[in-house]
Amino acid sequence: MPAGMLEGRTAFVTGGSGAVGGAIVRVLAREGCTVAFSYRTRRDEAVELERQLAAGGAPVRAFPLDVLDAAACGELAERIERDLAPVDVLVNNAGIAQVMPFALIEEDDWDTVMDVNVKGTFLVTKAFLRGMIRRQAGSVVNLGSLAGMRVLEVPVHYATAKAALAGFTLSLAREVARYGIRVNAVVPGLLEGGVGANIPAKQKEEYCRYCTLSRPGRPEEVAELVAFLASDRSSYINAQAVFVDGGI
Repeated sequence: MPAGMLEGRTAFVTGGSGAVGGAIVRVLAREGCTVAFSYRTRRDEAVELERQLAAGGAPVRAFPLDVLDAAACGELAERIERDLAPVDVLVNNAGIAQVMPFALIEEDDWDTVMDVNVKGTFLVTKAFLRGMIRRQAGSVVNLGSLAGMRVLEVPVHYATAKAALAGFTLSLAREVARYGIRVNAVVPGLLEGGVGANIPAKQKEEYCRYCTLSRPGRPEEVAELVAFLASDRSSYINAQAVFVDGGI
C-alpha cells in the first residue's frame, strides 16, 4: 500500500468531534498522519471517534479543550509535543453559529460568536505556532465559511466572524512565510450536517437552486481539501481562501 501524503506528520484539529471536524480527523488519519484533536461538549462522540480509529490502527488522541482558555491551549500544545510528537499541521476548525436575525442579536450573542470563532483561533494558533517557528516548518489550515465571503442570508455575527478569519489567514501567512510555514483557509458552502443542519429548508432550497452542482456538500469533501493543503503536495499554495461550495 502506498504511503499517505501526510505520512510521518502530526496534526492538531480543534473541534474534532463535530461533523466537519470528525471528517477531517478521519481523512488525516487515513493519509498516515498522527492526529490529536480537541472537543468541548461532545465527549461521547470524541471518545467513539478515537476508539474507532484506534481499532483500525490509526494513532489518534482526543483531548478536552476550551479554545478560549489561553493557558489550557499552551499546556495542551506542550503536552502533545511531549507525549506524541511535534505538531506539523494545525487545523482551526472549532466554531459556533447562532441562527437569528440581526435585531435579536444581543451583545452576549455577538461576543460569544466572535470569541469562539476568532479569538479561539488566535489563542490556539499562538500556542501551536511557537513549535512550528522553532522547527522552521508547518502548515495551518483555517476553516472559514461562504457566509463571510458572499452576500447570503446568514446571521450577521457569524458572517462577521468568518470574514475576520479571512484577514487573519492573509496577514498571518505573510508574517510566518519566512519560517517556512504556510497558512491557508478552506471556505465551505452549505454542507450536510454541522452548521448546515440548522439552516431553514427554504434557504437550503435557494442555495441548491443557485449552486451549479445543485446540492449541499459533504463534510468529507471539505476534509479532502484540508488534507491536501496540509501536505507538501500544496507546497506552492499560501495565503489562499479555497472555496468548496459546489460553484456559487
